[in-house]
Amino acid sequence: MSSTTAISPSDKQRVARKTTLVSVGVNSVLVVLQIAVGVFAHSQALIADGIHSLSDLVADFVVLFANRHSGAKPDADHNYGHSRYETVASLFLGALLIAVGVGMLARAGTRIANLSDIPPVHASALAVAVLVLVSKEALFRYMLREAQRVRSAMLIANAWHARSDAASSLVVAIGIVGSLMGVRLLDPIAAAIVGFMVARMGWVFGWDALQDLSDRALDEATTADLRTTLVGTPGVLDVHELRTRKTGDLALVDAHILVNPLISVSEGHYIAEMARARLLKDPRVLDALIHVDPEDDMHVRSVANLPPRSEVANALREALAAHGVRVEAVTLHYLSTGLEIQVVLVAQSEAGRLDGIDMQTLARKLGASKVEAVQAATPVKAPAEGSGPAGA
Repeated sequence: MSSTTAISPSDKQRVARKTTLVSVGVNSVLVVLQIAVGVFAHSQALIADGIHSLSDLVADFVVLFANRHSGAKPDADHNYGHSRYETVASLFLGALLIAVGVGMLARAGTRIANLSDIPPVHASALAVAVLVLVSKEALFRYMLREAQRVRSAMLIANAWHARSDAASSLVVAIGIVGSLMGVRLLDPIAAAIVGFMVARMGWVFGWDALQDLSDRALDEATTADLRTTLVGTPGVLDVHELRTRKTGDLALVDAHILVNPLISVSEGHYIAEMARARLLKDPRVLDALIHVDPEDDMHVRSVANLPPRSEVANALREALAAHGVRVEAVTLHYLSTGLEIQVVLVAQSEAGRLDGIDMQTLARKLGASKVEAVQAATPVKAPAEGSGPAGA
């Protein structure tokens, strides 16, 4: 079991809104400054960086949209909630970054092909590039700290988006310095490098989101933690078919637990509920479905070919009626080794005798591996047919 403190959805939403609004404010100022000065100073690299910042603004609004909707409670259309809005937002961010990066590369290629047409870069471009570099690095550190605190994959992705901006601004600053020193080729090369960095970051985010949307499982270490949690539940003998799939930052868990095959249905259900409750205490788990098995059904033969309760009960009544004995209650155990039957019998008259019944012969006749009979001291009221393990 993880010892990490659970983070509530409201905490994530509050931090997402606050950090994203800070990013919107910073990027709004930088976009205007970069594009305006880039045009004035004839720096394609600075303009490209400005377009990158503009894509950040769009990304920020996507994050705000996803943050608003991902915290909605489950409804008729989304039974497991809306956590995957965050994953869809991350996929959209990735596609946006790829498109922006490819556009930057194309524009830089055109400028490099017409190098003689590139005008000299003004020194003001360098001042703006340095200002942007410092601002984006500070923004990245702030956003990453907050994102890690609430453990949000979407916010972490958005923070690293800001770090990619800081890295691209460093490249832009170097390109502008080279251009100011007379090497005009460095400015469009810097723009091309920025485009490549943006496209690569988009691919990483988009691919990661696509894997989550394709029901990617939790990592092996986390899955092992969940298995340990289940096995530690009193009454659970073993766990198999443990499966997980991510939905947003959390995961849905399916598991089969092995319990004593001779306990009651209600006790098996109780053990399953206890196991599920223990899983839901893990902050990485959104919901869990626990299936109770009397045997490891991955390694034993199916019991589907064994006769149903109604057929067994009718055969018992017919076989025992000749002995003057009435079937009061039947408990069936469907196991891979065969059907085991526990039956409570009542003599219908003084002539009725239980000791005259050959249980082995009766078991063979019923196709059961074992039949155990108990005589009721007083007649008991039998449950309705098929109502439970004791129903006849």
